[in-house]
Amino acid sequence: MAILRAMSQPPPIPSEQDFLTTKEVAEYLRIKERRVYELVRQGAIPCTRVTGKWLFPRTLIDLWLSENAVGEEPVRPPPVLAGSQDPLLEWAVKESACGLALLPGGSLDGIKRFAEGQALAAGLHLFDADSGDFNLPALGANLSAPMLASQGLVLLEWAWRRQGLVVAAGNPHRITALGDLKTKRLKIVLRQREAGSYLLLRHLLAQDGLALEDLENASGTARGETDLGLAILEGRADAGLAVEAVARTLKLDFVPLMEERYDLLLRRRDYFEAPVQTLLAFARTPAFAARAESMGGYNIAGLGAVRYNGP
Repeated sequence: MAILRAMSQPPPIPSEQDFLTTKEVAEYLRIKERRVYELVRQGAIPCTRVTGKWLFPRTLIDLWLSENAVGEEPVRPPPVLAGSQDPLLEWAVKESACGLALLPGGSLDGIKRFAEGQALAAGLHLFDADSGDFNLPALGANLSAPMLASQGLVLLEWAWRRQGLVVAAGNPHRITALGDLKTKRLKIVLRQREAGSYLLLRHLLAQDGLALEDLENASGTARGETDLGLAILEGRADAGLAVEAVARTLKLDFVPLMEERYDLLLRRRDYFEAPVQTLLAFARTPAFAARAESMGGYNIAGLGAVRYNGP
């Protein structure tokens, strides 16, 4: 009887909150307003016209989306791997023929390009001093951004890497710690501000009571791990912060400072696409394990572990 009485009551009068304007529905669907008007003209989207304005019932829009009604397919990002350069990852991308193009520009640049739809994945190594964790705090700080919210993000572990000072072969200045760069007035080559290594260097210096301003900087900025190693090899700088693999590859010396985790950020839907699956399959081969061992400074025991699986 209660159900019958409820059914006999007149339906509630819709409020303004029950409808979206053209601008609001465009933002909700993440398309341009012009595209919304095209869908209206085609009769492909639930709408009503009130006092000369198009309004869109929120509940019907949600139903329309859930039923995969006529609309735009989600924009697929290009097969680009942005973010921080990693020598092992760079080698694996090329050897696996996975179809990904490399666009290294630093961890923060990778998050930006990923959020703007310019990259399918981004490599990150961002240390958080407060928690002692890697990448998750930085990712959490960016999740409120409209371009990242509700995209089904996944953070996969790639490897643990040994970070430290790359120095000339034989370590002629007998560098054992960051403080030696100041006391011996040695030149350090810096990475760009978007790089995780730049941020990590600032943190490590602060631990020793130092700042970048206390050091003598070499001219120019290294845009990647290999560029930094070449600056040491060519004598343009005495030291720089990079991974051990760079020093080994260029036959330079290395002063270890800490271990860090390098992760891959991607959308859950793209995890199942051919480029990512091909890369991860190759990373499980004996050839990959042998390469990681020969490069030095890598621990790949947790490769593929899910560090974050967002809504």
